[in-house]
Amino acid sequence: MICKLFTRALLASSALLIASHTVHAQAASPWPAGDEIGMANTLGPETWKRCAPYLAKAKAKSYELSFLRSNTMPQSPFAIPHKENAKPTVGIPGTYHAFNTDETVSDDPGQQGTQMDAIGHFAVLPEKWDGKSAFPSAGAKYYGGFTQADVKPTPDSPLKKLGIDKAPPIVTTAVLLDAKTYLGKGKPMEAGALVSAKDIEAMLKAQGLGKRGLQPGDVLYIYTGWGDNWKDPDTERFYYTKGPGLSYDAAKLIEQKAVVLVALDNPFTDPVADGFLQGKAPPAAGTPPALPFAIHHQNLTQAGIYQIQNANLGALAQDKVWLSCTMILPLRTQGASGSPVRPVAIGAPGQR
Repeated sequence: MICKLFTRALLASSALLIASHTVHAQAASPWPAGDEIGMANTLGPETWKRCAPYLAKAKAKSYELSFLRSNTMPQSPFAIPHKENAKPTVGIPGTYHAFNTDETVSDDPGQQGTQMDAIGHFAVLPEKWDGKSAFPSAGAKYYGGFTQADVKPTPDSPLKKLGIDKAPPIVTTAVLLDAKTYLGKGKPMEAGALVSAKDIEAMLKAQGLGKRGLQPGDVLYIYTGWGDNWKDPDTERFYYTKGPGLSYDAAKLIEQKAVVLVALDNPFTDPVADGFLQGKAPPAAGTPPALPFAIHHQNLTQAGIYQIQNANLGALAQDKVWLSCTMILPLRTQGASGSPVRPVAIGAPGQR
């Protein structure tokens, strides 16, 4: 039944551009008008029940899928540097109490470290912006057809719709695909390299998951090996400069399969070749015109699929935990466009 609901959304989103200068209108949503949670509509008792057996396996282990946050971790080029200060130990006069607190000096918390994008993180303009005139944010459209006035009515407004506070707890089955082994032949995938729809299907078969496949409400974790470059302290300033990512047809596939969230061990979800961020390299092959971050566009504005960047998937892949129960809880920051997140997976090593 769920798959039937997605037929309409898939067909509606199949054409992105109807002319060289205009972006296609929003895809029709299979959910009721006013929906703000997208593919999270697939979650519920059925996915919780499907998840539960992995918690009960005799050899089950819990896996931390986030990196430690610190002042010296890799910093996003799109965010204010993360800086927290530890304050001195203090007390209360006339008591035995001593206590410690910290302060955040600067940060863009939802856009660096292991973080999760809100659906309202991205929107689409009716026409390409020339970069010279005032930015036409008033014409932006969001997932579900929400307008800029609906979502962010003033420049300093938090998101009134589609913020991270609207994302429900994600508790469901997770599929891990080991692209480092399958595509990288044991080495991290190269910057700009693609995980395609064909690759996803092939990895499912190679890992013994061909018959199961991807199911509505699954979380999809893809280990590219780029996360092996995460270093703290980040003295090389390498991690956030480029990376492998999903191809456009892969994003269309995960919408068709009704995946609720996709997480890679890379900084952008989109593929970023060396020089791309500086305008010296083109987008990946198959990217629609004027949508250089087409995976963000497709997942967030069209399909309502959540994204996690900088997932820490090495241990999960090393233990070959292809199927697990995952739990993902972003901070409920009102109107935020993203959140630091601590995803965990529970499953048995070497078992399917």
